[in-house]
Amino acid sequence: MPPTAEVIADYLHYLRVERGLSKNTLLSYGQDLRQFAAFLEQKKITLTQVDRDLIMLYLESQLQHQKARTSLSRCITSLRRFFRYLMQEKLVTKDPMQLIELPKKESHLPEVLSMSEVEMLLQTPDVKKPLGLRDRAILELMYATGLRVSEVINLKLADLHLELGIVQTLGKGQKERLVPIGDTAVMWVQRYLKTARPKLLRTPNDYLFVNFHGNQLTRQGIWKNLKQQVKLAGIKKNVTPHTLRHSFATHILENGADLRIVQELLGHADISTTQLYTHLSKKRLAKIYNEAHPHA
Repeated sequence: MPPTAEVIADYLHYLRVERGLSKNTLLSYGQDLRQFAAFLEQKKITLTQVDRDLIMLYLESQLQHQKARTSLSRCITSLRRFFRYLMQEKLVTKDPMQLIELPKKESHLPEVLSMSEVEMLLQTPDVKKPLGLRDRAILELMYATGLRVSEVINLKLADLHLELGIVQTLGKGQKERLVPIGDTAVMWVQRYLKTARPKLLRTPNDYLFVNFHGNQLTRQGIWKNLKQQVKLAGIKKNVTPHTLRHSFATHILENGADLRIVQELLGHADISTTQLYTHLSKKRLAKIYNEAHPHA
């Protein structure tokens, strides 16, 4: 058996090359497995000696460090897939993760903006300035398509098919999908391309959205700008770039969209992930009913 660090490096290489997992997923798996490797080193135990009792001891140590339930679930998933790989490669003879169950998910519904709050947010950027026009185009695009922020910053000019009302994007696992974009968002993106982007560029590049220096816009850049815009709009909710994705999905479901269509638009591999929005939509409708009905 090679050293644990070497086995982990080979496994991550396999996930990247053979399975095509995203950079963020690889970082998460790598972090989980390196923490586990450090635990094994501390106990002076090799991968071939790992059993269910040791796994339970490790998970208990993670709980003692006040690890969130979602992080613990991800850790278990990382270890499950890792030991499945070790079995596949015949590096171990038993799978200690077989009888380890995931903790029950906490009932957590994401924050969603109302349609009026979305409108207030969209009106916030100063479109007379290049950066303001860029920010308006970003907000319009994110709300019109439900794209993840990572997908937005990686959009290139060749991914736009505005004459067809379509955006081409690479989602998780490098899966390509085509997402329709409405006329309003098309108009704002076209305005940005015509007047703002040329003023921001210093040297030519293919990225759709660029920063003040003309380079590719970052996740942190969008997050920082959004926080300022939310404050200016007077919205008190905890709004992140993902909130626009949640709002997009909830609003189109409330207006009659089919769940399978929403799954395709969001790029969810499993429809159970999309079903979260049906619960969210029902909760919002119940709240509206209770506030509006005189006998509620």
